[in-house]
Amino acid sequence: MPSFYTIAFVTTVSSIMLIIFPLINFKPKVFHLTTKNAVKMAFFMSIPPLILFMSQEQMNSSANMKWFDLGLINLSFSTQFDVYSIIFLPIAFLVTWSILEFSIWYMQIDPNIEQFFKYLLIFLLAMITLVCAGNLLVLFAGWEGVGIMSFLLIGWYHARSDAATAALQAVLYNRLGDIGFLLTFCWLMKNAQSIEFSHILSSQSSTMLLIGFITAAASKSAQFGFHPWLASAMEGPTPVSALLHSSTMVVAGIFLLIRVHPLLSHNSTALTICLCLGALSTFFAASYALTQNDIKKIIAYSTSSQLGLMMVAIGLNLPYLAFFHISTHAFFKAMLFLCSGLIIHSINDEQDIRKMGGLQHALPMTTTCLSIGSLALMGTPFLAGFYSKDAIIEAASTSHINSMALLMTLVATAFTAVYSVRLIYFTSMMHARMSPVLLCDENNSQVLNPLTRLATGTIAAGLLISNIMLSDHPITHSMPTYMKLTALIITIAAFTVAYDLAKIFWTNPAVSHGTKKYDPLFFSQIIHRLLPNAALNLAWHLITHLLESVLMKKFGPTHIETSQLLPIKTAQLTQTAQIKAYLSVLFITIVCVALTL
Repeated sequence: MPSFYTIAFVTTVSSIMLIIFPLINFKPKVFHLTTKNAVKMAFFMSIPPLILFMSQEQMNSSANMKWFDLGLINLSFSTQFDVYSIIFLPIAFLVTWSILEFSIWYMQIDPNIEQFFKYLLIFLLAMITLVCAGNLLVLFAGWEGVGIMSFLLIGWYHARSDAATAALQAVLYNRLGDIGFLLTFCWLMKNAQSIEFSHILSSQSSTMLLIGFITAAASKSAQFGFHPWLASAMEGPTPVSALLHSSTMVVAGIFLLIRVHPLLSHNSTALTICLCLGALSTFFAASYALTQNDIKKIIAYSTSSQLGLMMVAIGLNLPYLAFFHISTHAFFKAMLFLCSGLIIHSINDEQDIRKMGGLQHALPMTTTCLSIGSLALMGTPFLAGFYSKDAIIEAASTSHINSMALLMTLVATAFTAVYSVRLIYFTSMMHARMSPVLLCDENNSQVLNPLTRLATGTIAAGLLISNIMLSDHPITHSMPTYMKLTALIITIAAFTVAYDLAKIFWTNPAVSHGTKKYDPLFFSQIIHRLLPNAALNLAWHLITHLLESVLMKKFGPTHIETSQLLPIKTAQLTQTAQIKAYLSVLFITIVCVALTL
């Protein structure tokens, strides 16, 4: 029987070839269907390695193929198939299949729809490269691939200034993190003479090296300080947001930390940084989501909050829980974005939740899926989000960790329930507040099938993945009951309070719909306005001072004075005003000329 690695490698390469085939054999009329079917077949081909992995419980397989020799170091094309890549690939294929099928309906009037599907396919290929990478070089190729494709897809509506600005903002924030990645890459090539994970993870590492990895992950996964680009990325089409937030771009940073976690696990400083950064990110993003009125931005900030929770799991020295949350989060986050896109399309491109309401009658399937996704997001028992969120919060409650980090994580959990209830209440319940002329249409199979698949995954994925992921890890059975139920109690309490607030204060929304007034933009004002203005003013003062007071004076009047002083003094010595001296000079000159001639 072939080895596990051979089967995994062959099926993965076959899946990649299936995805590349539509790009090579381009036929515009059937390109959408060919693309969707290719990813669908790739999903079914990725199932056998997962079943084989579950039966054999083989943890890791890898192989190297030499690329070229640099003398001290050999660069090779390495692949690695372990629990993370084997589980993640079917999830990525299933989510992308659903998003592509939804995009056929969503982008049907776009004149460049073929180009859009090409970008989505390349986006998926870059993420597959990143997940299956066996060394930092291949991982960096996938890392930059998802960054470039996110730039192209966020700025898809390039005629809109907001979309172009959002795409540029995403690239600039990610370039900051890439500096950390490249510095660690160069440090490892110089000092470790290897970029293979098997060699790197068995060697000693410095704190600065790990801070470089953490910086790279923080920028890609929109942690606190790097988070503004994620909300701005909502300017792209909704399928882009769904793919970006569920299984590609934003989880790449967390996936990098999971890959290099053996280095992190022995460095308490790096773990503390991850823990505090994740707790601050999850709290900050959840508090942002409370005040948003744009349906896509609420879901975007919830993504940033969940990424902070994954970073908390990394800081707790539990990378498998972070990956578990990545896997479950992909289903309901993709579904939430697809539901929001369908709602926006159906009510004349309106995104303000205060102008919605009563959609459970007009769009019953969509609002049902929106409610399921929101309930899974807040950690309702036996939905996908419950298994992973509850495990992370239980682990945080029983660990010797920073109490403020634990408090912020618990408060963010409560906030998650509040903004999820607010989202459901404003969109689905109460009376309708939108224009009476609606374009509601959810009877298309290209809409219903993706939502059905993702809703099934949202309900069942948590239990299935927990049996695979957590079977080898002991589960704490000696926890006190109140600690075991902490996350559930906080979620239920916040849900109850939020629902009461909804009935009391949210029944009659304000007449003014100015969304800018409700945006907590102080961070963006500081980062995007005050700091650049201060830097420009400082540079202006320095340049004008140097130019006018130093350079122009030095090379202007002062230079003329110093350079002309010696000739002037020399000329002054000859100007004696004595006829005798002048006649002597004339006589000497005539004699010299005569002798010369």
